[in-house]
Amino acid sequence: MEQENISRWVELITKEFSLQQKNVKAVADLLAEGATIPFIARYRKELTGSMDEVAIANIRDRIEQLRELDKRREAIISSIEKQGKLTPELMSSIVVASTLAELEDIYLPYKPKRKTRATAAREKGLEPLAQKLFDQENFNLDEFAQTFVDAEKGVASMQEALEGARDIIAEWISENPDTRKHVRELFWKEGIVESKVMKGKEAEGQKYKDYFEWSEPISKTPSHRLLALRRGEKEGILALDIFPPEEAAIDSIERQYVKNKNAAAAEQVKLAVKDSYKRLLRPSLETEIRMESKMKADEEAIRVFASNLKELLLSAPLGQKNVLALDPGFRTGCKVVCLDRQGKLLHNDNIYPHEPQRETAKSAALIKTLVQKFDIEAIAIGNGTASRETENFVKSIGLDHKVIVVMVNESGASVYSASEVARDEFPDKDITVRGAVSIGRRLMDPLSELVKIDAKSIGVGQYQHDVDQTKLKQGLDDVVMSCVNSVGVEVNTASKELLSYVSGLSPALAKNIVEFRNQNGPFKDRESLMQVPRLGEKVFEQAAGFLRIHNASNPLDSSAVHPESYEVVNKMASDLGCTVKDLMSSADLRKQLDLNKYVSGKFGLPTLTDILKELEKPGRDPRETFEVFSFTEGVNAISDLKVGMKLPGIVTNVTAFGAFVDIGVHQDGLVHISHLSDKFIKDPKEAVTVQQKVQVTVVEVDVPRKRIGLSMKSDPFAQAGETQQKGNRPKGKPKEKEVSMEEKLAMLVNKFKK
Repeated sequence: MEQENISRWVELITKEFSLQQKNVKAVADLLAEGATIPFIARYRKELTGSMDEVAIANIRDRIEQLRELDKRREAIISSIEKQGKLTPELMSSIVVASTLAELEDIYLPYKPKRKTRATAAREKGLEPLAQKLFDQENFNLDEFAQTFVDAEKGVASMQEALEGARDIIAEWISENPDTRKHVRELFWKEGIVESKVMKGKEAEGQKYKDYFEWSEPISKTPSHRLLALRRGEKEGILALDIFPPEEAAIDSIERQYVKNKNAAAAEQVKLAVKDSYKRLLRPSLETEIRMESKMKADEEAIRVFASNLKELLLSAPLGQKNVLALDPGFRTGCKVVCLDRQGKLLHNDNIYPHEPQRETAKSAALIKTLVQKFDIEAIAIGNGTASRETENFVKSIGLDHKVIVVMVNESGASVYSASEVARDEFPDKDITVRGAVSIGRRLMDPLSELVKIDAKSIGVGQYQHDVDQTKLKQGLDDVVMSCVNSVGVEVNTASKELLSYVSGLSPALAKNIVEFRNQNGPFKDRESLMQVPRLGEKVFEQAAGFLRIHNASNPLDSSAVHPESYEVVNKMASDLGCTVKDLMSSADLRKQLDLNKYVSGKFGLPTLTDILKELEKPGRDPRETFEVFSFTEGVNAISDLKVGMKLPGIVTNVTAFGAFVDIGVHQDGLVHISHLSDKFIKDPKEAVTVQQKVQVTVVEVDVPRKRIGLSMKSDPFAQAGETQQKGNRPKGKPKEKEVSMEEKLAMLVNKFKK
């Protein structure tokens, strides 16, 4: 049955995504066999038509959606069948329904429900009256309704009879699939999101002040705002509603049901329509729209989070250097650790260069001694409390200019230091030492260190605690796995946390690899991985290409060439009369290769092209080259900022409404989306990425509220349209009058305050 469903799903996905059916089927089959997305994207290009990881993930997610839809379809069929009401027509409608909303609309009249006003009216024998009214023929309404007055059945008057009949009609209307579809579309097209502050919550909910009286179309509400509104509602600060204009909604339903305006029954149907909308349709569909809009907001928030996380994980590594790391502090001092080129902790200490102790000379002497003793090549300083002061101190003590000093984003380091991972690694060290080690290792290799931390704690998301946690985990796990496998992992030095993200490896298998390595020494080649307990052929197939073994007897073991392709590389070398090592080191030899000669049922041109690229730069790291970055000297606190200052900064987070930038004052500034570029942009990702180094201008400083407004525009104080090229001004728009710099500044400050 599952295989039949997969064939149908493949057909649907092929049409939805405009892909080749054979490629979609290949992806579906590979996923069903347990292949990972990185493996499929990298090593099965001939089967997939060279789909990238995003396209493969979309197919995986859509298959899961369709699987859940079919489960619901089967449950609905079973329920209606047990009621003895499953007709061929109804069965056909259920089978062709393509969305969950469609399915639920069809099922609604058959859904077991508690006693309603309509069922009570049916029990009183009022359904014939309801049908007569609903048909809206010309008849004597009062006379006919009077025949349903029956004290024994609980109908005391003609008015009660009509009310009961209207209850039945209202339920018919609310359960009609076409009506529900129409009103659902109305919600999306004309629905308004309205929020108001709850009485007595004004003081408590100041952070939601902007939403105390707020309304806007649901179709235009950005994800971050919807999540903020929902959080305010959850915290009991805001009352939130989503609905279209009531009169327009009721009128549109009336047009569907009022057939004979001259009939006396038409007024009864109008009353039933009004009641149906207000009592049944609106509450039901508002709940549905709230859920769907939340799902869309979640998807956007997760997309932003995942994109930021990817940039952070793939930030440039310093590489294997001897590093001294400092976790700065004032009263408690600065924790100092020294790490070797593999990140092993060699020494830890404390210094107190700041107030209140101010042991400047003693601290300087210790740092100099440690730098010399451990041949330190770089100093990493966490960017938290006392970071700029510590940076200034280190730079002032006269170290060799070859020793670089780098500020490191320490978000999540405290989470790592208190984690089970850190306790296992450093059971005899306190959390301050573990945190400093994490800061140093982040400089050497951000990816290897950040995988040890829950991605939600890294600080590059928005409303991550408000979104669907299952989908968030899936999205972030996809990103981490993609990054780890795109870089590749040195199997003889990797932690079990890093190995657990390698294609095909579970946490248990990653642990087995580390334990086997500790007991038997470094792996000499990829083939020896098969000796690890529970690492079978299928796992080896999925993982081997992403695992590197430097200085192995086979030079291909340090590359991304998969072991299944070694035979074709050996054939290339044999044809040229050289070794594989020669082929990897000589561009002249590689130029002599005609890849078409090696095309076979097993290897196509996409794989062969990848192999050739890998032979040129075996095990190449896709990350950028590390560059030293420094903040502006003398600008250490928010009080040092002045409007108009131009400063270097590093993007720490990108959201739907702009980007946050670290300028070295312990408080990130916000570059609103309108100030990210001279040209109009819809998505901040068009302008910046996390960890990007940028130049910004300070446009607002609010010290009491710790708010900093920044701009990346070439002329941040120009009015809208002023930087447009001549001739680009919209037709009919007069040239704006000259405004003084003081007026421009005042307007800009007011804009940010609003």
